[in-house]
Amino acid sequence: MHTREEKLEAFGRLLDVLDRLRKECPWDRKQTNESLRPNTIEETFELCDALLKDDKKNICKELGDVIMHVMFYAKIGEELSSKQVLENWEQIKMREKDGNKSVLSGVPDALPTIIKAYRIQEKARNVGFDWEDRQDVWAKVREELGELEAELKREDKEKATKELGDFLFSVINASRLYKLNPDNALEYTNQKFIRRFNYIEQHSIKAGKPLTEMTLGEMDKLWNEAKELEKESKI
Repeated sequence: MHTREEKLEAFGRLLDVLDRLRKECPWDRKQTNESLRPNTIEETFELCDALLKDDKKNICKELGDVIMHVMFYAKIGEELSSKQVLENWEQIKMREKDGNKSVLSGVPDALPTIIKAYRIQEKARNVGFDWEDRQDVWAKVREELGELEAELKREDKEKATKELGDFLFSVINASRLYKLNPDNALEYTNQKFIRRFNYIEQHSIKAGKPLTEMTLGEMDKLWNEAKELEKESKI
């Protein structure tokens, strides 16, 4: 059992490590709360995997990763600056694979699918398996879309489902290559849809006309009104 003083000393060392990492990490990656979010989700799922397996060694390790993320958010808030640098977690994990059998084995099975695809692609990239020219990815995206459309025309649901997965994977790959986070991007769209649909619903309530009785044209008109108000930052 560690004493209170030992625990405080360990916590102090963590703060020192964070300060040191900020000096030693490259400054070409600017981290914000938003950019850290997908990594935090991954670390949380890795902790959940360890907890489910009752893997005490990895529980301690993953707790450390989660705590590190919490402290990083605190540091960002403390400095009020977007010029933050996240330690290259992938390179650390490659050095301390700690029994992992393959490059991709460290990706938690239960990770949300978009983040999981992104992390699989990142891990493959770190061992050199990636596009040489990022523009080449668009040919792959178009190829996968064509294959999806072909299976949809054949009305083969099973094959179409597989092709849809390939298409989505290629789009996520494109977003990675252009340094866009697909999970954050989709969440922006989710929130945008909710705002606009709520606008339609609120107007239907004011008009005393249920949504089920509104025509598509009426809803489209309100949808476009919501878009214009968004541009003016009024909703």
